[in-house]
Amino acid sequence: MVLARGKGTQVWDVEGREYVDCMAGYGAVNHGHGHPRLIAAMKRQLDELYLVGRAFYNDQLGAYEEAVTSHFGFERLLPTNTGVEAGETAVKLARRWAYDVKGVPADCARVAFPEGNFWGRTLAAVSSSTDPSAYGGFGPLAPGFDIVPYDDLPALEAHFKAHPHTCAYFFEPLQGEGGVVVPQEGYLRGVRELCDRFNVLMICDEVQAGMGRTGHDAAVWREAGVQPDLLLLAKSLSGGLYPVSCVLGSSEVLLSVAPGEHGSTFGGNPLGCAVALEGLAVLKEERLSENAQEMGEIFRAGLREVAAAHPGAVADVRGLGLMNALELSPEAPAAAWDVCLEMRDRGLLARPTKEHILRFTPPLVIDRAGVNRCVEIVADSLRARLA
Repeated sequence: MVLARGKGTQVWDVEGREYVDCMAGYGAVNHGHGHPRLIAAMKRQLDELYLVGRAFYNDQLGAYEEAVTSHFGFERLLPTNTGVEAGETAVKLARRWAYDVKGVPADCARVAFPEGNFWGRTLAAVSSSTDPSAYGGFGPLAPGFDIVPYDDLPALEAHFKAHPHTCAYFFEPLQGEGGVVVPQEGYLRGVRELCDRFNVLMICDEVQAGMGRTGHDAAVWREAGVQPDLLLLAKSLSGGLYPVSCVLGSSEVLLSVAPGEHGSTFGGNPLGCAVALEGLAVLKEERLSENAQEMGEIFRAGLREVAAAHPGAVADVRGLGLMNALELSPEAPAAAWDVCLEMRDRGLLARPTKEHILRFTPPLVIDRAGVNRCVEIVADSLRARLA
């Protein structure tokens, strides 16, 4: 299968076959394929100016920074390009803050990550991974990273007590690649309280879960009143049209890095800023978060009905908004990959995470008919492969 065209929630291959896109570029295409407002914004900016380098200001950067910081409630924004670049930048900022503000001895700062985390494929990202397929064969790994259990506040508290040089806890409010793992209610609030008590930065990686994906503009807002110290947003800022990411935070943290000490050739370029500005406007005006919330509930309800028909083969259905998963049990007669191939043949594109979890992340513009169609294909595919 080779894809050639996309529109809304649908994509077509080179032979003209149509599919529902339940990957959406790993959650990048939140606005749907070919959104006319995003396409128009990109075309307008291409006719004006697309890159000058950060030695100069450009007329789109300030407007972009103002819009995003105002909407998400932060003082400052550091513009980057990709999710993993935003993550690397956050680690650098946390370490500099540790030395200049927290008073950690030189070269002793540590960053804690949860088991099952995924934030990219750079050396730092794989050095903090618990997946052998991510870090195996790439050593020596980067130092200064610790692993704690996910969704376990007592373990996190014990880690902070045992490691006073910890400067940040870097985690996803909802784990995507780790298996669409939804933490228990109160976890995010508890992380915030622990980070405050131990003077540790709370870094929320919302590269995949942000911009409406979970039914909230920021996934961490699932629990009212919780705001991280650093928030990472990426691909869905531009609806997948152009690589755009950012680190949002306070002046205290972001200004710990002086001008010239960190940079990015394409970070904050006018083309990316213009598209991201329009992407944020569409998120708000077309109420994509609200639609994700509503359609996600319908999707999960449908998947639960499907699961009930296979009590020995389906272990769980879970998710938030339009980031959902169906987990097969170890006794299932087919692997998740086999089911994905069956769904492809029936007109739905998804991919497994782990070997036994089917993940569904369609564009946030999907409607009830589209969700029902997805559930129907999942049901038919499981019936065919689990019989």
